[in-house]
Amino acid sequence: MDKTRILLIEDDAEISRLTAMYLDAEGYQVAVIDDGALALEAIKNTKPELIILDLMLPGMSGIEICKAARELYQQPILILTACDDDISEVSLLKMGADDYLVKPLRPHVLVARIEALLRRSQGTLESQSKQAAVATALTISEASNKVTFQGKLLNLTGSEYEMLKLLHKNVGKVISREQCCQALRGIDYDFSNRSIDMRISALRKKLGDDQMPYQVITTIRNQGYKLIHEQVNP
Repeated sequence: MDKTRILLIEDDAEISRLTAMYLDAEGYQVAVIDDGALALEAIKNTKPELIILDLMLPGMSGIEICKAARELYQQPILILTACDDDISEVSLLKMGADDYLVKPLRPHVLVARIEALLRRSQGTLESQSKQAAVATALTISEASNKVTFQGKLLNLTGSEYEMLKLLHKNVGKVISREQCCQALRGIDYDFSNRSIDMRISALRKKLGDDQMPYQVITTIRNQGYKLIHEQVNP
C-alpha cells in the first residue's frame, strides 16, 4: 500500500528531523525542504497529498509560498507558526491555508490534524469526481435545448426539460417539489405534487433509471428529488 506523501517545509533542522521521524513512524512518506525559495519547485516535483508549511522561512516566506502554491496545488496546507499572534483564522483563509498549529508541536495533535485534513480532502475529491461524472454523462445545451445522456439524445417534453435542467444545475442537492413547481410555472399549469411525481417518473424512464434503487434521480422522503450518478454505464 502506498504511503501518503507529505511535504514538510521547515528551516529548523531539529524540528524537521523530529517531525519527519515521528510521521514516518506513523506510516507517512515525508520529504523535507528547508529553503522557501525551493518550495514551489518541490511541490511540483513531489506532488504531496498534504503540505506542512512553516511561516518563517529563508528565501520566501510561508505566506508567499502558500499564496503562490494555491495557483497549482489544491490539497491541504497546514501552517506552522511560532506564535498564534502571527496569524488569525481570517488571514489563514485569505492566504489559502486549511489549518494551522502553534509551536512547539505536540506530535499526537499534529497527526490528528493531518488525519482530519486528509479525510476532508478525500471527501471533497470524491464529491467533485461524482459531480463531474454526472456532468459528463448528462449534457444540457440551453442554446439548442438539446439533452444527451451517456451520448444518447433524449426526446423530452418542455416540462421534463425544465425539470431536468433544474436538477442538473443543482446536482447533489435536494430540490423540493415547490422548487419543481416554480420551474414549471409558465410551462405547464398543472403543477400539483402528483404531476411533479409523474414527470419525474417519465424522466427516469427516458434516462433508463426506472428500476429501484434509482441511480440517477433519487427521491428524498418528505423533501423532494436529487440528481445523482454513482454508476456511469460505458
